[in-house]
Amino acid sequence: MTDKRAVILVSGGLDSTTVLAMARSEGYACYTLSFDYGQRHRAELFAAERVSAALGDVEHKVVKLNLDSIGGSALTDAAIAVPEEETEGIPVTYVPARNTVFLSIALGWAEVLGAQDIFIGVNAVDYSGYPDCRPAYIAAFENMANLATRAGVEGNRLRIHTPLMDLGKGEIINAGLALGVDYALTVSCYQATDAGLACGKCDACRLRARGFADAGVDDPTPYA
Repeated sequence: MTDKRAVILVSGGLDSTTVLAMARSEGYACYTLSFDYGQRHRAELFAAERVSAALGDVEHKVVKLNLDSIGGSALTDAAIAVPEEETEGIPVTYVPARNTVFLSIALGWAEVLGAQDIFIGVNAVDYSGYPDCRPAYIAAFENMANLATRAGVEGNRLRIHTPLMDLGKGEIINAGLALGVDYALTVSCYQATDAGLACGKCDACRLRARGFADAGVDDPTPYA
């Protein structure tokens, strides 16, 4: 077992699965973290468990949150429909403060584990316009993390890794395939059935399908 530990945020989608494979290839002992936060697409939780096991994590943890108690997103409020056509601006699938909450919990677990590295699959190229996926946000969070933790104050600098930040979906998929990722294990759809069948209409499905087309490989997604 390597002492080079990292916490990997894993949603069960293709981006975070690729990031997990990348972290493993760099020699990290990977502790994967997922969130049951009241999302309507709960199939992603089963996918996160599958990919974590398939890619050889040390431990997979699911933290229960109730972001649906505040709502404000099509992913956590059943009264808000998931859009099936392209929209402008920040879409209603944006979950208020989600990455800040997720990274904060990852930061706490990293301190407990003695890990100085956190990996997250945010992307500034092929994404849905979420403000908490931008390089400036990640830089600000990393700075805060090193101000707000014992590890940071004692000189054990914490790092937030975003290896997909500047990659298109096709590039991400090709990178994952080169590392042996089986994308049939992943779920990206915002309104997937419990069995993981994708709608093929939401923004996440469109980005995923376009990515496989750009990569020049078959899309293994099972559609409803």
